[in-house]
Amino acid sequence: MIELHAFDDPRAQAGALAKAVSGALGASLATALGARATLAVSGGTSPRPFFEALALEPLEWARVDVTLVDDRWVPETDNASNARLVRETLLTHGAAAARFAPLVDVSVSLETRIAALNADPSYALPDVAVLGMGEDGHTASLFADAPAGEWAHALGTADRYVGVHPGAAPHARVSLSMSALKGIDRLFLLISGERKLDILKAAASAPQENAISKLANDKGVRLDVYWSAK
Repeated sequence: MIELHAFDDPRAQAGALAKAVSGALGASLATALGARATLAVSGGTSPRPFFEALALEPLEWARVDVTLVDDRWVPETDNASNARLVRETLLTHGAAAARFAPLVDVSVSLETRIAALNADPSYALPDVAVLGMGEDGHTASLFADAPAGEWAHALGTADRYVGVHPGAAPHARVSLSMSALKGIDRLFLLISGERKLDILKAAASAPQENAISKLANDKGVRLDVYWSAK
């Protein structure tokens, strides 16, 4: 099920999404005394205002773990690193007290790292995740133009993490799998512009061979979409 929240400008969108994500994390923290909550976020240019707004939310940040939905297989010093973006824009102000768990470790191979992530209980499913979406319909780093075996594995595996080599996009990726995305309690999608809204609506109206369609057409999934016209 898709719930659309529409806004005229990115600032209003970012502020509303920050409050919604903060509320979802607060609800998770309240379920058990001393428990922690995990937030997984996406990279790119769109989340920057949202990250800056979320960092100011009055959460018990010391009890929050922040990780990523996906990341490019590059060092954190690289401008393409989602981990770098998170450190620079989200883990500031009160959110600096959160514990960060990046996905990439380029000192080992991608395959070795994926195996380690899947074996590590500290990288369990996040309580809350904020996704993005490309114009090809990918979400997380689940690209339909990856090698056929990788795409089928990403859709069908019960493993939480997968490695992906997109056909058109640069860099290999580490990403949550489709089954992992479907298992997250609170899923948010951050998109902007009429083009992406049309892509989302088309993907949700009939099954397509892309990740956002696979997710949106699953009857067990609720996706809160925060969309800005600009």
